Amino acid sequence: MFTAPQDRPLVNLRVYTITPRRMAEFMEVFDRLAMPVLLRSLGAPIGFYTSTVGTLNQVVHLWAYRDMADMEARWQARDSDPDFAEYLRASAHLVVAQEDRLLRAAPLPSLAV
Repeated sequence: MFTAPQDRPLVNLRVYTITPRRMAEFMEVFDRLAMPVLLRSLGAPIGFYTSTVGTLNQVVHLWAYRDMADMEARWQARDSDPDFAEYLRASAHLVVAQEDRLLRAAPLPSLAV
């Protein structure tokens, strides 16, 4: 089970729905063009998954932030990177839909480290 680091209680859950039968192409483009930018600007994800049951052809990834200001600054760095624009162009024909959710860590004493 992945959990957000204690110092980054805000989690962005992002879901991409990929054109059927194009997942391998999307993953190659994402890994080659998007991940270097994301690792530089957002840091390492706390989780990266593909769907196998339920809605298919989905990629789900989670990124943790200290707060909204931290997230917005990192997103600005990502969005202003020219290499990210290249990824967006290369993947546009592969992405059918995109969802974005912000989750806050629940204050459960039983989960405190």
